[in-house]
Amino acid sequence: MRRHRSPAGWGRAVLEAVRYALPFVLVAWVLVRGGWSAPSPVLSADQQRRLGAGEVIVLDELPPRASTSAHGGTALAIVRASPEQVWRILIDYPGHTRYYPAVTSVEVLEADEQRALVRYQVKIGFFSFKFHMNKYPDPIRHRIEWQLADDRPNGLFRENTGYWQLGEAPGGTLVTYAIAVRTILPGFVTSGSERDSLVDTIRSLRKLAENGGGAAGR
Repeated sequence: MRRHRSPAGWGRAVLEAVRYALPFVLVAWVLVRGGWSAPSPVLSADQQRRLGAGEVIVLDELPPRASTSAHGGTALAIVRASPEQVWRILIDYPGHTRYYPAVTSVEVLEADEQRALVRYQVKIGFFSFKFHMNKYPDPIRHRIEWQLADDRPNGLFRENTGYWQLGEAPGGTLVTYAIAVRTILPGFVTSGSERDSLVDTIRSLRKLAENGGGAAGR
């Protein structure tokens, strides 16, 4: 004899089906948007305490598309400004000279809602070179990912990939900044400089945001 489910039974069955299918729906959504993003770094209790005290926390984690021979890491800090304020600074590409170390000029060559091709000029000592980046902003998630534009000249760089990620935090914004870099120079020559750049960039961005900095020239 065939048994009929009660309305409550059907409700439980629907919830179970949704719970089972949800991970697959999320996977499909991520794939449609262009690939997996980096998971949020896991911090120890001591690192969380230091983060709340205003320190810049640097981890050895590289961004998702980094090669095994790249150098870099991931830095996190609390910025006492809203995510919207910090986001406006990040997507103001010409204004990157204000907080990226050694960047002397920035020019946006192409741009639409999904991608921007940006040319940077960097000066290190007496040496100056240019490189080109493809930037992929996601205003919904407050995330920007980037990588070298392989069809353009890139000076010393053989690899440069990373991301900015903004999230809500008590009294401000949790900023995550990750980079992976590989140059034509031997690894021991540049070893450590990427981590210093992570800290310097975060600190400069924080100072700019907390002092009310908006788009360059405003």
